[in-house]
Amino acid sequence: MSIRTKLIISNFAMVIIPFCLFALSLMLLLHFFMKDVAGIADYYGGDLQRSYKQAMETIHDKTQAREELMTGFRFLAKNDPDRLGDTAFLRDMDAKLGPMKAGLIVRKQGESVFVSTWLLEKGLADLQAQTDSGRSDAGHRMDGDTVVKINGDSYMVTDEQFTFRDSSSGSIVMVSDVSPFYKLLPKFIPLVAITLLLVLVVTNGLLTFLVSRSIIKPLYALKEAAEQIKDGNLDHPVTVVRKDEIGQLGSTFEEMRVRLKQSIALQLQYEDNRKELLANISHDLKTPITAIKACAEGMADGIADTPEKRDKYVRMIHKKASDMDKQIDELFLFSKLDLGRVPFHLEKMNLTAYLQDCVEDLSHDPQLSGISVSLRNENGPEMTVSADWEKLRRVIQNIVDNSLKYMDKERKTIEFTLSEQGKDALVRIADNGTGIEPDALPHIFDRFYRAESWRSTGAGGSGLGLSIVKQIIEGHGGRVWAESVPGSGTTVIFTLPKASAAEPVQGGTIA
Repeated sequence: MSIRTKLIISNFAMVIIPFCLFALSLMLLLHFFMKDVAGIADYYGGDLQRSYKQAMETIHDKTQAREELMTGFRFLAKNDPDRLGDTAFLRDMDAKLGPMKAGLIVRKQGESVFVSTWLLEKGLADLQAQTDSGRSDAGHRMDGDTVVKINGDSYMVTDEQFTFRDSSSGSIVMVSDVSPFYKLLPKFIPLVAITLLLVLVVTNGLLTFLVSRSIIKPLYALKEAAEQIKDGNLDHPVTVVRKDEIGQLGSTFEEMRVRLKQSIALQLQYEDNRKELLANISHDLKTPITAIKACAEGMADGIADTPEKRDKYVRMIHKKASDMDKQIDELFLFSKLDLGRVPFHLEKMNLTAYLQDCVEDLSHDPQLSGISVSLRNENGPEMTVSADWEKLRRVIQNIVDNSLKYMDKERKTIEFTLSEQGKDALVRIADNGTGIEPDALPHIFDRFYRAESWRSTGAGGSGLGLSIVKQIIEGHGGRVWAESVPGSGTTVIFTLPKASAAEPVQGGTIA
């Protein structure tokens, strides 16, 4: 559930729940005051009530009957005013009003012509003076129905003016005793107000607490995780199990933490690899430099005192310098590939013919003397791909050079195989060397990786050859991987996209 939905529901709940609780509380309060309500019903002429519902029905019936009678008097005042001067009629009405604790006063020309028996018994025959005094004591005057207090009791007075048919002025006053209500209200109204206030405070406070807690608690978890990351602790997980926006934020935060941890681990691995690379390069360069230095000192000291010795020393210096130049060139190429600064001039080429030329050149290479190099073509005479001739030559040379380091069989072989895999050309270069252990196989294309720790210690190399292969092949849009069986040999496989016959191939630079 989203936070927006929660807020909408909580807003509705803050209205509906207090209303329901207040209604329930009001019913409980009325039941609590049941004796008072039953007393009111009994006061107005009902029997002692057996239930709250019966008491309320009695009060309602008496009040409604009073209102109906007053409505009838108003109707007569407008349509048949002389009827209000009929003593027999007024006595009949007075008989109905008596049980209701109500009475009538009818005046004509300011003089009372009829006063109810109930009013005479209550001493309210001279109501005008008492009413004015009661109103003054009450501190207010109301039009229509007016509540006045006389001798400690409360009365509702309804005054209706009219005109008799003989044009004389008249008025009818209905007086009702409402003392029981006004004695109950001072106790009931404050309790209702306090109950309403408590319901509003409790429900709104509780809902606000629950909603805010559902938002603030996960934010504290995110804050704690952020502080842990700030202190360098990337092992502290962010556990916000929710399906709203904060849950999404927590998932994103956790993913960020994991990626940051992986990035730092990878950076540390790169740093270790760079240190190892520097150590390897220092070692690999120091060996030929030492040999060159020894040859130069031998020639300077006159040890090479014959043309044959001098020629031998010169050839050794040239070989060692060539090895150093090759290592420096490999390191420089890798750096440019890693920075994306090597242009790739892609063009259509017949890969079948290209591999045949490479195999023929390798067969005549002095370094591969005694090694059988062959090509097996599983497709037709032509396989067209988009490739950079020079970069592809570097790929093949690096793979072959890597194979040469680990040839341990009496009959040494390197076999090229060309096949097709969907929209790609598939090239396999297999040797029958020492092979690669399974735990090292996934890492041989990693930058700066060297597997000499378990191979022959005399293999040498900087660990960049196969990493350069990977970057060049991926720069062509292909893939490269290796398969190996320890003791039987290694096969390096790479793919190249086949050229489209419809569109010319454009050159470009990899990033």
